[in-house]
Amino acid sequence: MREIFLLLLLCSSMKSSVSKNIQDHLQKGSSLSVDDTSDVIRSPDNSYTCGFYSFQSNAYWFAIWFTNSKDRTVVWTANRNTPVSGRGSKVTFRGNGAMVLTDVDGMVVWETNTTSTDVNRAVLLDTEISSVYWPSPDPGFNVWNYGRTSYNSSRMGAFDDLGAFSSSDRWHFSASDMGFGIRRRLTMDYDGNLRIYSLNDSSGLWLISWQAIAQPCSVHGICGRNGICDNIGALKSECSCPPDHQWTNPTDLSQGCKPTFNTKCANSTKFGFLEVPYTDYYGFDLDFFSYISFDACKQKCLGECSCIAFSYRITGAGVCFLKSALFNGFRSPNFPGTIYLKVPTGMETREAVSNLTSPKAKCVDVTVFVGSPSMYKKSGTNVKWVYLYSFAIAIGVAEALVILLVWWLFVKRNALLTNLEEGYRMVSSQFRGFTYQELMKATQNFKTEIGRGGSGTVYKGVLEDERVVAVKRLGDVSDGGEFWAEMSTIGKLNHMNLVRMWGFCSHKRHRLLVYEYVENLSLDQRLFSTSFLQWRERFKVAVGIAKGLAYLHHECLDWVIHCDVKPENILLDGSFEAKIADFGLAKLSQRGSQGSELTRIRGTKGYMAPEWASNLPITAKVDVYSYGVVVLEMARGFRLSNIIVQEGEEEESELTRLVRVMKTKFQEEEIESRIEEIIDSRLGGLFNRKQAAKLVEVGLSCVEEDRNKRPTMDSVVEVLINCESE
Repeated sequence: MREIFLLLLLCSSMKSSVSKNIQDHLQKGSSLSVDDTSDVIRSPDNSYTCGFYSFQSNAYWFAIWFTNSKDRTVVWTANRNTPVSGRGSKVTFRGNGAMVLTDVDGMVVWETNTTSTDVNRAVLLDTEISSVYWPSPDPGFNVWNYGRTSYNSSRMGAFDDLGAFSSSDRWHFSASDMGFGIRRRLTMDYDGNLRIYSLNDSSGLWLISWQAIAQPCSVHGICGRNGICDNIGALKSECSCPPDHQWTNPTDLSQGCKPTFNTKCANSTKFGFLEVPYTDYYGFDLDFFSYISFDACKQKCLGECSCIAFSYRITGAGVCFLKSALFNGFRSPNFPGTIYLKVPTGMETREAVSNLTSPKAKCVDVTVFVGSPSMYKKSGTNVKWVYLYSFAIAIGVAEALVILLVWWLFVKRNALLTNLEEGYRMVSSQFRGFTYQELMKATQNFKTEIGRGGSGTVYKGVLEDERVVAVKRLGDVSDGGEFWAEMSTIGKLNHMNLVRMWGFCSHKRHRLLVYEYVENLSLDQRLFSTSFLQWRERFKVAVGIAKGLAYLHHECLDWVIHCDVKPENILLDGSFEAKIADFGLAKLSQRGSQGSELTRIRGTKGYMAPEWASNLPITAKVDVYSYGVVVLEMARGFRLSNIIVQEGEEEESELTRLVRVMKTKFQEEEIESRIEEIIDSRLGGLFNRKQAAKLVEVGLSCVEEDRNKRPTMDSVVEVLINCESE
């Protein structure tokens, strides 16, 4: 047998007597004509239909589509960029075994290369044929031939008949209607979201059974530069412009908004700030400051010509974000922060701010639907009426939204949180809100404690879908509104070297996080004990931690600093893959809580960068310092935060002593020549000298007092993977 194209197969067989209009095969020498809409062939179980598909006036594809799909969802087309005429075009199964598509003038538009075969019919199969297309499966090629590295190499995934997806980087998700017998498709939609659609055979409609991003506004950049996104239910959103801005292109709102005032700095121009509450723009931070007053934050933005706005939040201490550009704007009644737009003096009026409380006031709005646009097509008459009335009712809807907003904020706030949690549960089977009762049942009333730290206590649990999870009950954390906002950020993070968060619970005073259960203990338990890791596992863990931190620092759309990197927060799975835990919790903790080993600022003594004590602005380099301490401990095999006192000398930590000795002792020599003096003696000399020397060099560079001399985590990853295979 030989394949001719997706879902079609040529095979030797006896002729069967089937009605021309409901064929299950195409005989050699016969054809399908564009002139007859019923001239098609179908798969044995009627799931797929093959024939001519009209997508524009007098423009047709030879295609395969889902039979029971109301809008005839296409899964394959022949030469998609060259449609054929609606008259005289045909597909012929020629005597030499080739399938040929010809236009009305006889020009060949597409053909298979299956010539000179002994087959006599083409059959439409029930299943799709999948193959690896990148990188090439040819054993003579590998990722290096394509200019890639093992750090960012392509991933392979499979989407099975049950509705479950799994990939080579251990990403798993599944449709909410898991089971056999349902036709599904996995689609990257035009709005940038990945979704599973399930076909309802009775209605012919596609229903969303899973989507990667639960709320449309979480799709970054959906409303363009300066635009603000409001979630309207679970499936659509509205875009609006901030005060004193107008649409760049009213026919394409994804191009965003432009200011109506001059933003250029000049000696004669004085600026003030326009307050836009419940609103934020993620990313594009010009600078970041903590423990700073509102007035000081404001002055920093005024002092920077490139600062066009600033965001200020009070999270136990003032946090200031200076913005160099405004993208990924969103508004939520539960968001605890406010964005302040820099405007010429005289424009910072309260009137403009109050007009923004309704998403539709002084704005042109857009409704963004999920899925294929054809899913929402109606008859021409209905569409005209929809457009006719939509503008007429806009003002009335705006007033209704204001009333609903006030009601939500002051009357039904708790009910709103519950409804939002339910919405997450319905839309996504992955990251979602859990009820407190669910987690009590999963943990048997918090029976089995598996860990305890500064941020809370961890319990083992089993969810109703039989997933084993770790449930962390947080101690002193921020209020419900801020907790919700931070969860919306943490929930988007996904990397093989981060502990996967499945969801959270915010119920009255209870704040709980639900993580994947990692079975192989934490790094401190496998490093500072008799069951210590061998060198191969240690180096693998060091690379994994670096990759996870590089993802947080450089790849996330939302800038994330861990602030508490230490062996206790590095978990190991069954194959000793490192998974960073407690990322994103720095913003949730109430600093200075009693009975905690945390300092007044989040961090653990011995792993904290010097700038914490100097009250300098905190950057990602604090994580780099902590990483350096961790990898040096992995090399040495014991804690470097321990205080040692030698006769006649002042107190110093093991880390300080190690750095001092190495800078003086090995100043004239390569570290590799005397690496045995440094590496954990428990390994008995069984380690890779080049890897060990490189790891020590990286560790020393990471713990530099001057943070400007420390490397970035993406550069650390590059250095380590270059000797990973040695």
